Amino acid sequence: MQRRRLRPTMAAVLPMLLVFAVATVFLVSLLDANVDVSASPSSLSTASFYKLSQRDGIGRIRRPSELKWIQEEASPQLSKWNASAGEKREDYAKLWIAPSSRGFVPCLKPNSAFSPPGASRGYLSVSTNGGLNQMRAGIADMIAVARIINATLVIPKLDKGSFWHDLSNFSDVFDEEYFIQSLENDVRIVKKLPKELATVTKTVKYFRSWSPLEYYQDEISKLWDDYKVIKSAKSDSRLANNNMPSEIQKLRCRAFYESLRFARGIQALGKSLVERMRSYGPFIALHLRYEKDMLAFSGCTYGLNISEAEELTTIRETTPYWKVKDIDPVQQRLKGYCPLTPKEVGTFLSCLGYPSNTPIYIASGEIYGGDSHMADLQSRFPILLSKEKLASAAELEPFRPYAAQMAALDYIVSVESDVFIPSYSGNMARAVNGHRRYLGHRRTITPDRKTLVRLFDKVDQGLLQGEKLSSIILEIHKKRQGSPSKRKGPVSGTRGMERFRSEESFYENPLPDCLCQRSESRSNNQLINKSILSKLSNSR
Repeated sequence: MQRRRLRPTMAAVLPMLLVFAVATVFLVSLLDANVDVSASPSSLSTASFYKLSQRDGIGRIRRPSELKWIQEEASPQLSKWNASAGEKREDYAKLWIAPSSRGFVPCLKPNSAFSPPGASRGYLSVSTNGGLNQMRAGIADMIAVARIINATLVIPKLDKGSFWHDLSNFSDVFDEEYFIQSLENDVRIVKKLPKELATVTKTVKYFRSWSPLEYYQDEISKLWDDYKVIKSAKSDSRLANNNMPSEIQKLRCRAFYESLRFARGIQALGKSLVERMRSYGPFIALHLRYEKDMLAFSGCTYGLNISEAEELTTIRETTPYWKVKDIDPVQQRLKGYCPLTPKEVGTFLSCLGYPSNTPIYIASGEIYGGDSHMADLQSRFPILLSKEKLASAAELEPFRPYAAQMAALDYIVSVESDVFIPSYSGNMARAVNGHRRYLGHRRTITPDRKTLVRLFDKVDQGLLQGEKLSSIILEIHKKRQGSPSKRKGPVSGTRGMERFRSEESFYENPLPDCLCQRSESRSNNQLINKSILSKLSNSR
């Protein structure tokens, strides 16, 4: 009797239990999805992320459960599942807002005593050397030198014999007409030597590195007594960073930040790349200097296999203009002289707190080793973009054969990015850093490579991980975010050329020479931060 009464009851209960179980599974999966989104706040909506994956070939869309393991390395302050939505949004916003510029703005206008160029004593012909930004700095210096020695500057010849074998002419990379017109009150500039001087005897000089004003006034200016044309065989670092007249320093800044505008085609595509990146919300421009020339030159082989290391050694030994041949790669890395590897960069970004769905623009040439060395970074941050992914083949075709022009596209996006992070402090990193300071001290995070590689080694040894690693990295980079600071002088105890080499580059930091503090002015960063916060608010 009892069993007969229980059977209908069980028959009624079992369907209810089944419904309850299904509902529980559904709620858990929904909660899992919400937790992942809150853990990785982003201005990208689900729709835009889907559109990004389809349009740019980044890959299939990962389910929340697949993204979860990528996010485990995120900074602890972004892993507070019990924090309020407001707290999470505030933490996320802090990753993007620029530091206070403290009212510093460009002040490049010459004073009343600065007169137009006087009578020219002759022509200064310049052969630049190095990559794009090494040449840009050299050209800006030669503008100042031409002013000092009362010379007419002939449009500089770009380096065609460097590692990249780039055949670009000045007008292919820069807006030549604007360059001449914008500096007409500072220096006389001509496109070519007059025909009557084509066959005259010229003196070829290797101007002394980091030379003071007196060197050019006393030693170089004397050459006008015997020559009509002085040719500078090299252009890089030929003028001292510091202790120059104020008007000369301002002229260098006008030349570098204003007059050396890129050619119109480069400007147009660069602007389009910035707009396409902005369609995904705030983004990082990562100058990933993990390229064959850099690794070969610096002797950095960490993370490479034997055949790759041998290839780089051969390149270094057979490149005649690279003077240092015998390099200890272990010591080089421990001293902080190596670019961070893509894997190390991924760990660094995660520890800073950037979530895995952060849009990242890779500003670089071809990464050495390709996908095999990018796998770790790609797994942490799937939304990796580049000029090759954002632009069509037809758009890139005019620039692709020319390294300087391709680098100019990366430069434009890097300057305009919400956050700029270089993996190595080379010429590109220094130039972008200085330009972002000039434009209002935009957020630029400079990794402390010497400290970081020691921390990463401890991680590999199992001695450090998780929240402890994140807290250390966050602490040591608090004052490496691009805030206003006076340009650093030489390292104490250094002498000779090493003393000048240890100084902070003039074009890396235009303060104090080219920036003035005006507390009553509304800083550009206030406008930038307001725009970023508005986008973040609208995306939620």
